[in-house]
Amino acid sequence: MPESKFTSDQAVAVAAACAAHQVDYLFIGKSGAILLGYPAVTQDVDLFLPKDRQNAARMIRALQTIGFKLSATIQKQIRAGADFVQLKRGPFDLDLIHAPDGIPSFDEAKKRSVIQDGFPVANLRDIIASKRASNREKDLVDLLLLEEFRLEYEKRHPPALETAAVKVMRTTTAAKTRSRK
Repeated sequence: MPESKFTSDQAVAVAAACAAHQVDYLFIGKSGAILLGYPAVTQDVDLFLPKDRQNAARMIRALQTIGFKLSATIQKQIRAGADFVQLKRGPFDLDLIHAPDGIPSFDEAKKRSVIQDGFPVANLRDIIASKRASNREKDLVDLLLLEEFRLEYEKRHPPALETAAVKVMRTTTAAKTRSRK
């Protein structure tokens, strides 16, 4: 029977399998926040994946090595980059998210992500933005607490400052991209 709540052992198993199979991913959701030190519990592991067929194939192999039973239908959903794939047939509950609400792209989120104790975790601001954008009642309860946690977290881990040169390049590139459309 699957573990009924997220544990650090689950995060270690996921990280080891993903590293062994070279999977690109980020912990997200409440499990990601917990890895950053948020004092809460959750029922599952949430992973943000890019929509990439090769990465999806590697993720399928990684999940199978840690005991997930993946039907042909589930494997097809993972390969297709379905927005949300819920896995209940394994050692613990796990959600694969290819398009979380409130986050424009995996690449953008990865640029802002952090490595916490060896785990790739979405930036706390992205986790909060996703929960806010999903507008689920159960997430609304956590939002206030997550915002308070973020304030304390950022005092201890200030976000990297963007240099003026990087900001100019980023805004110039964005403006050029918009003008081509």
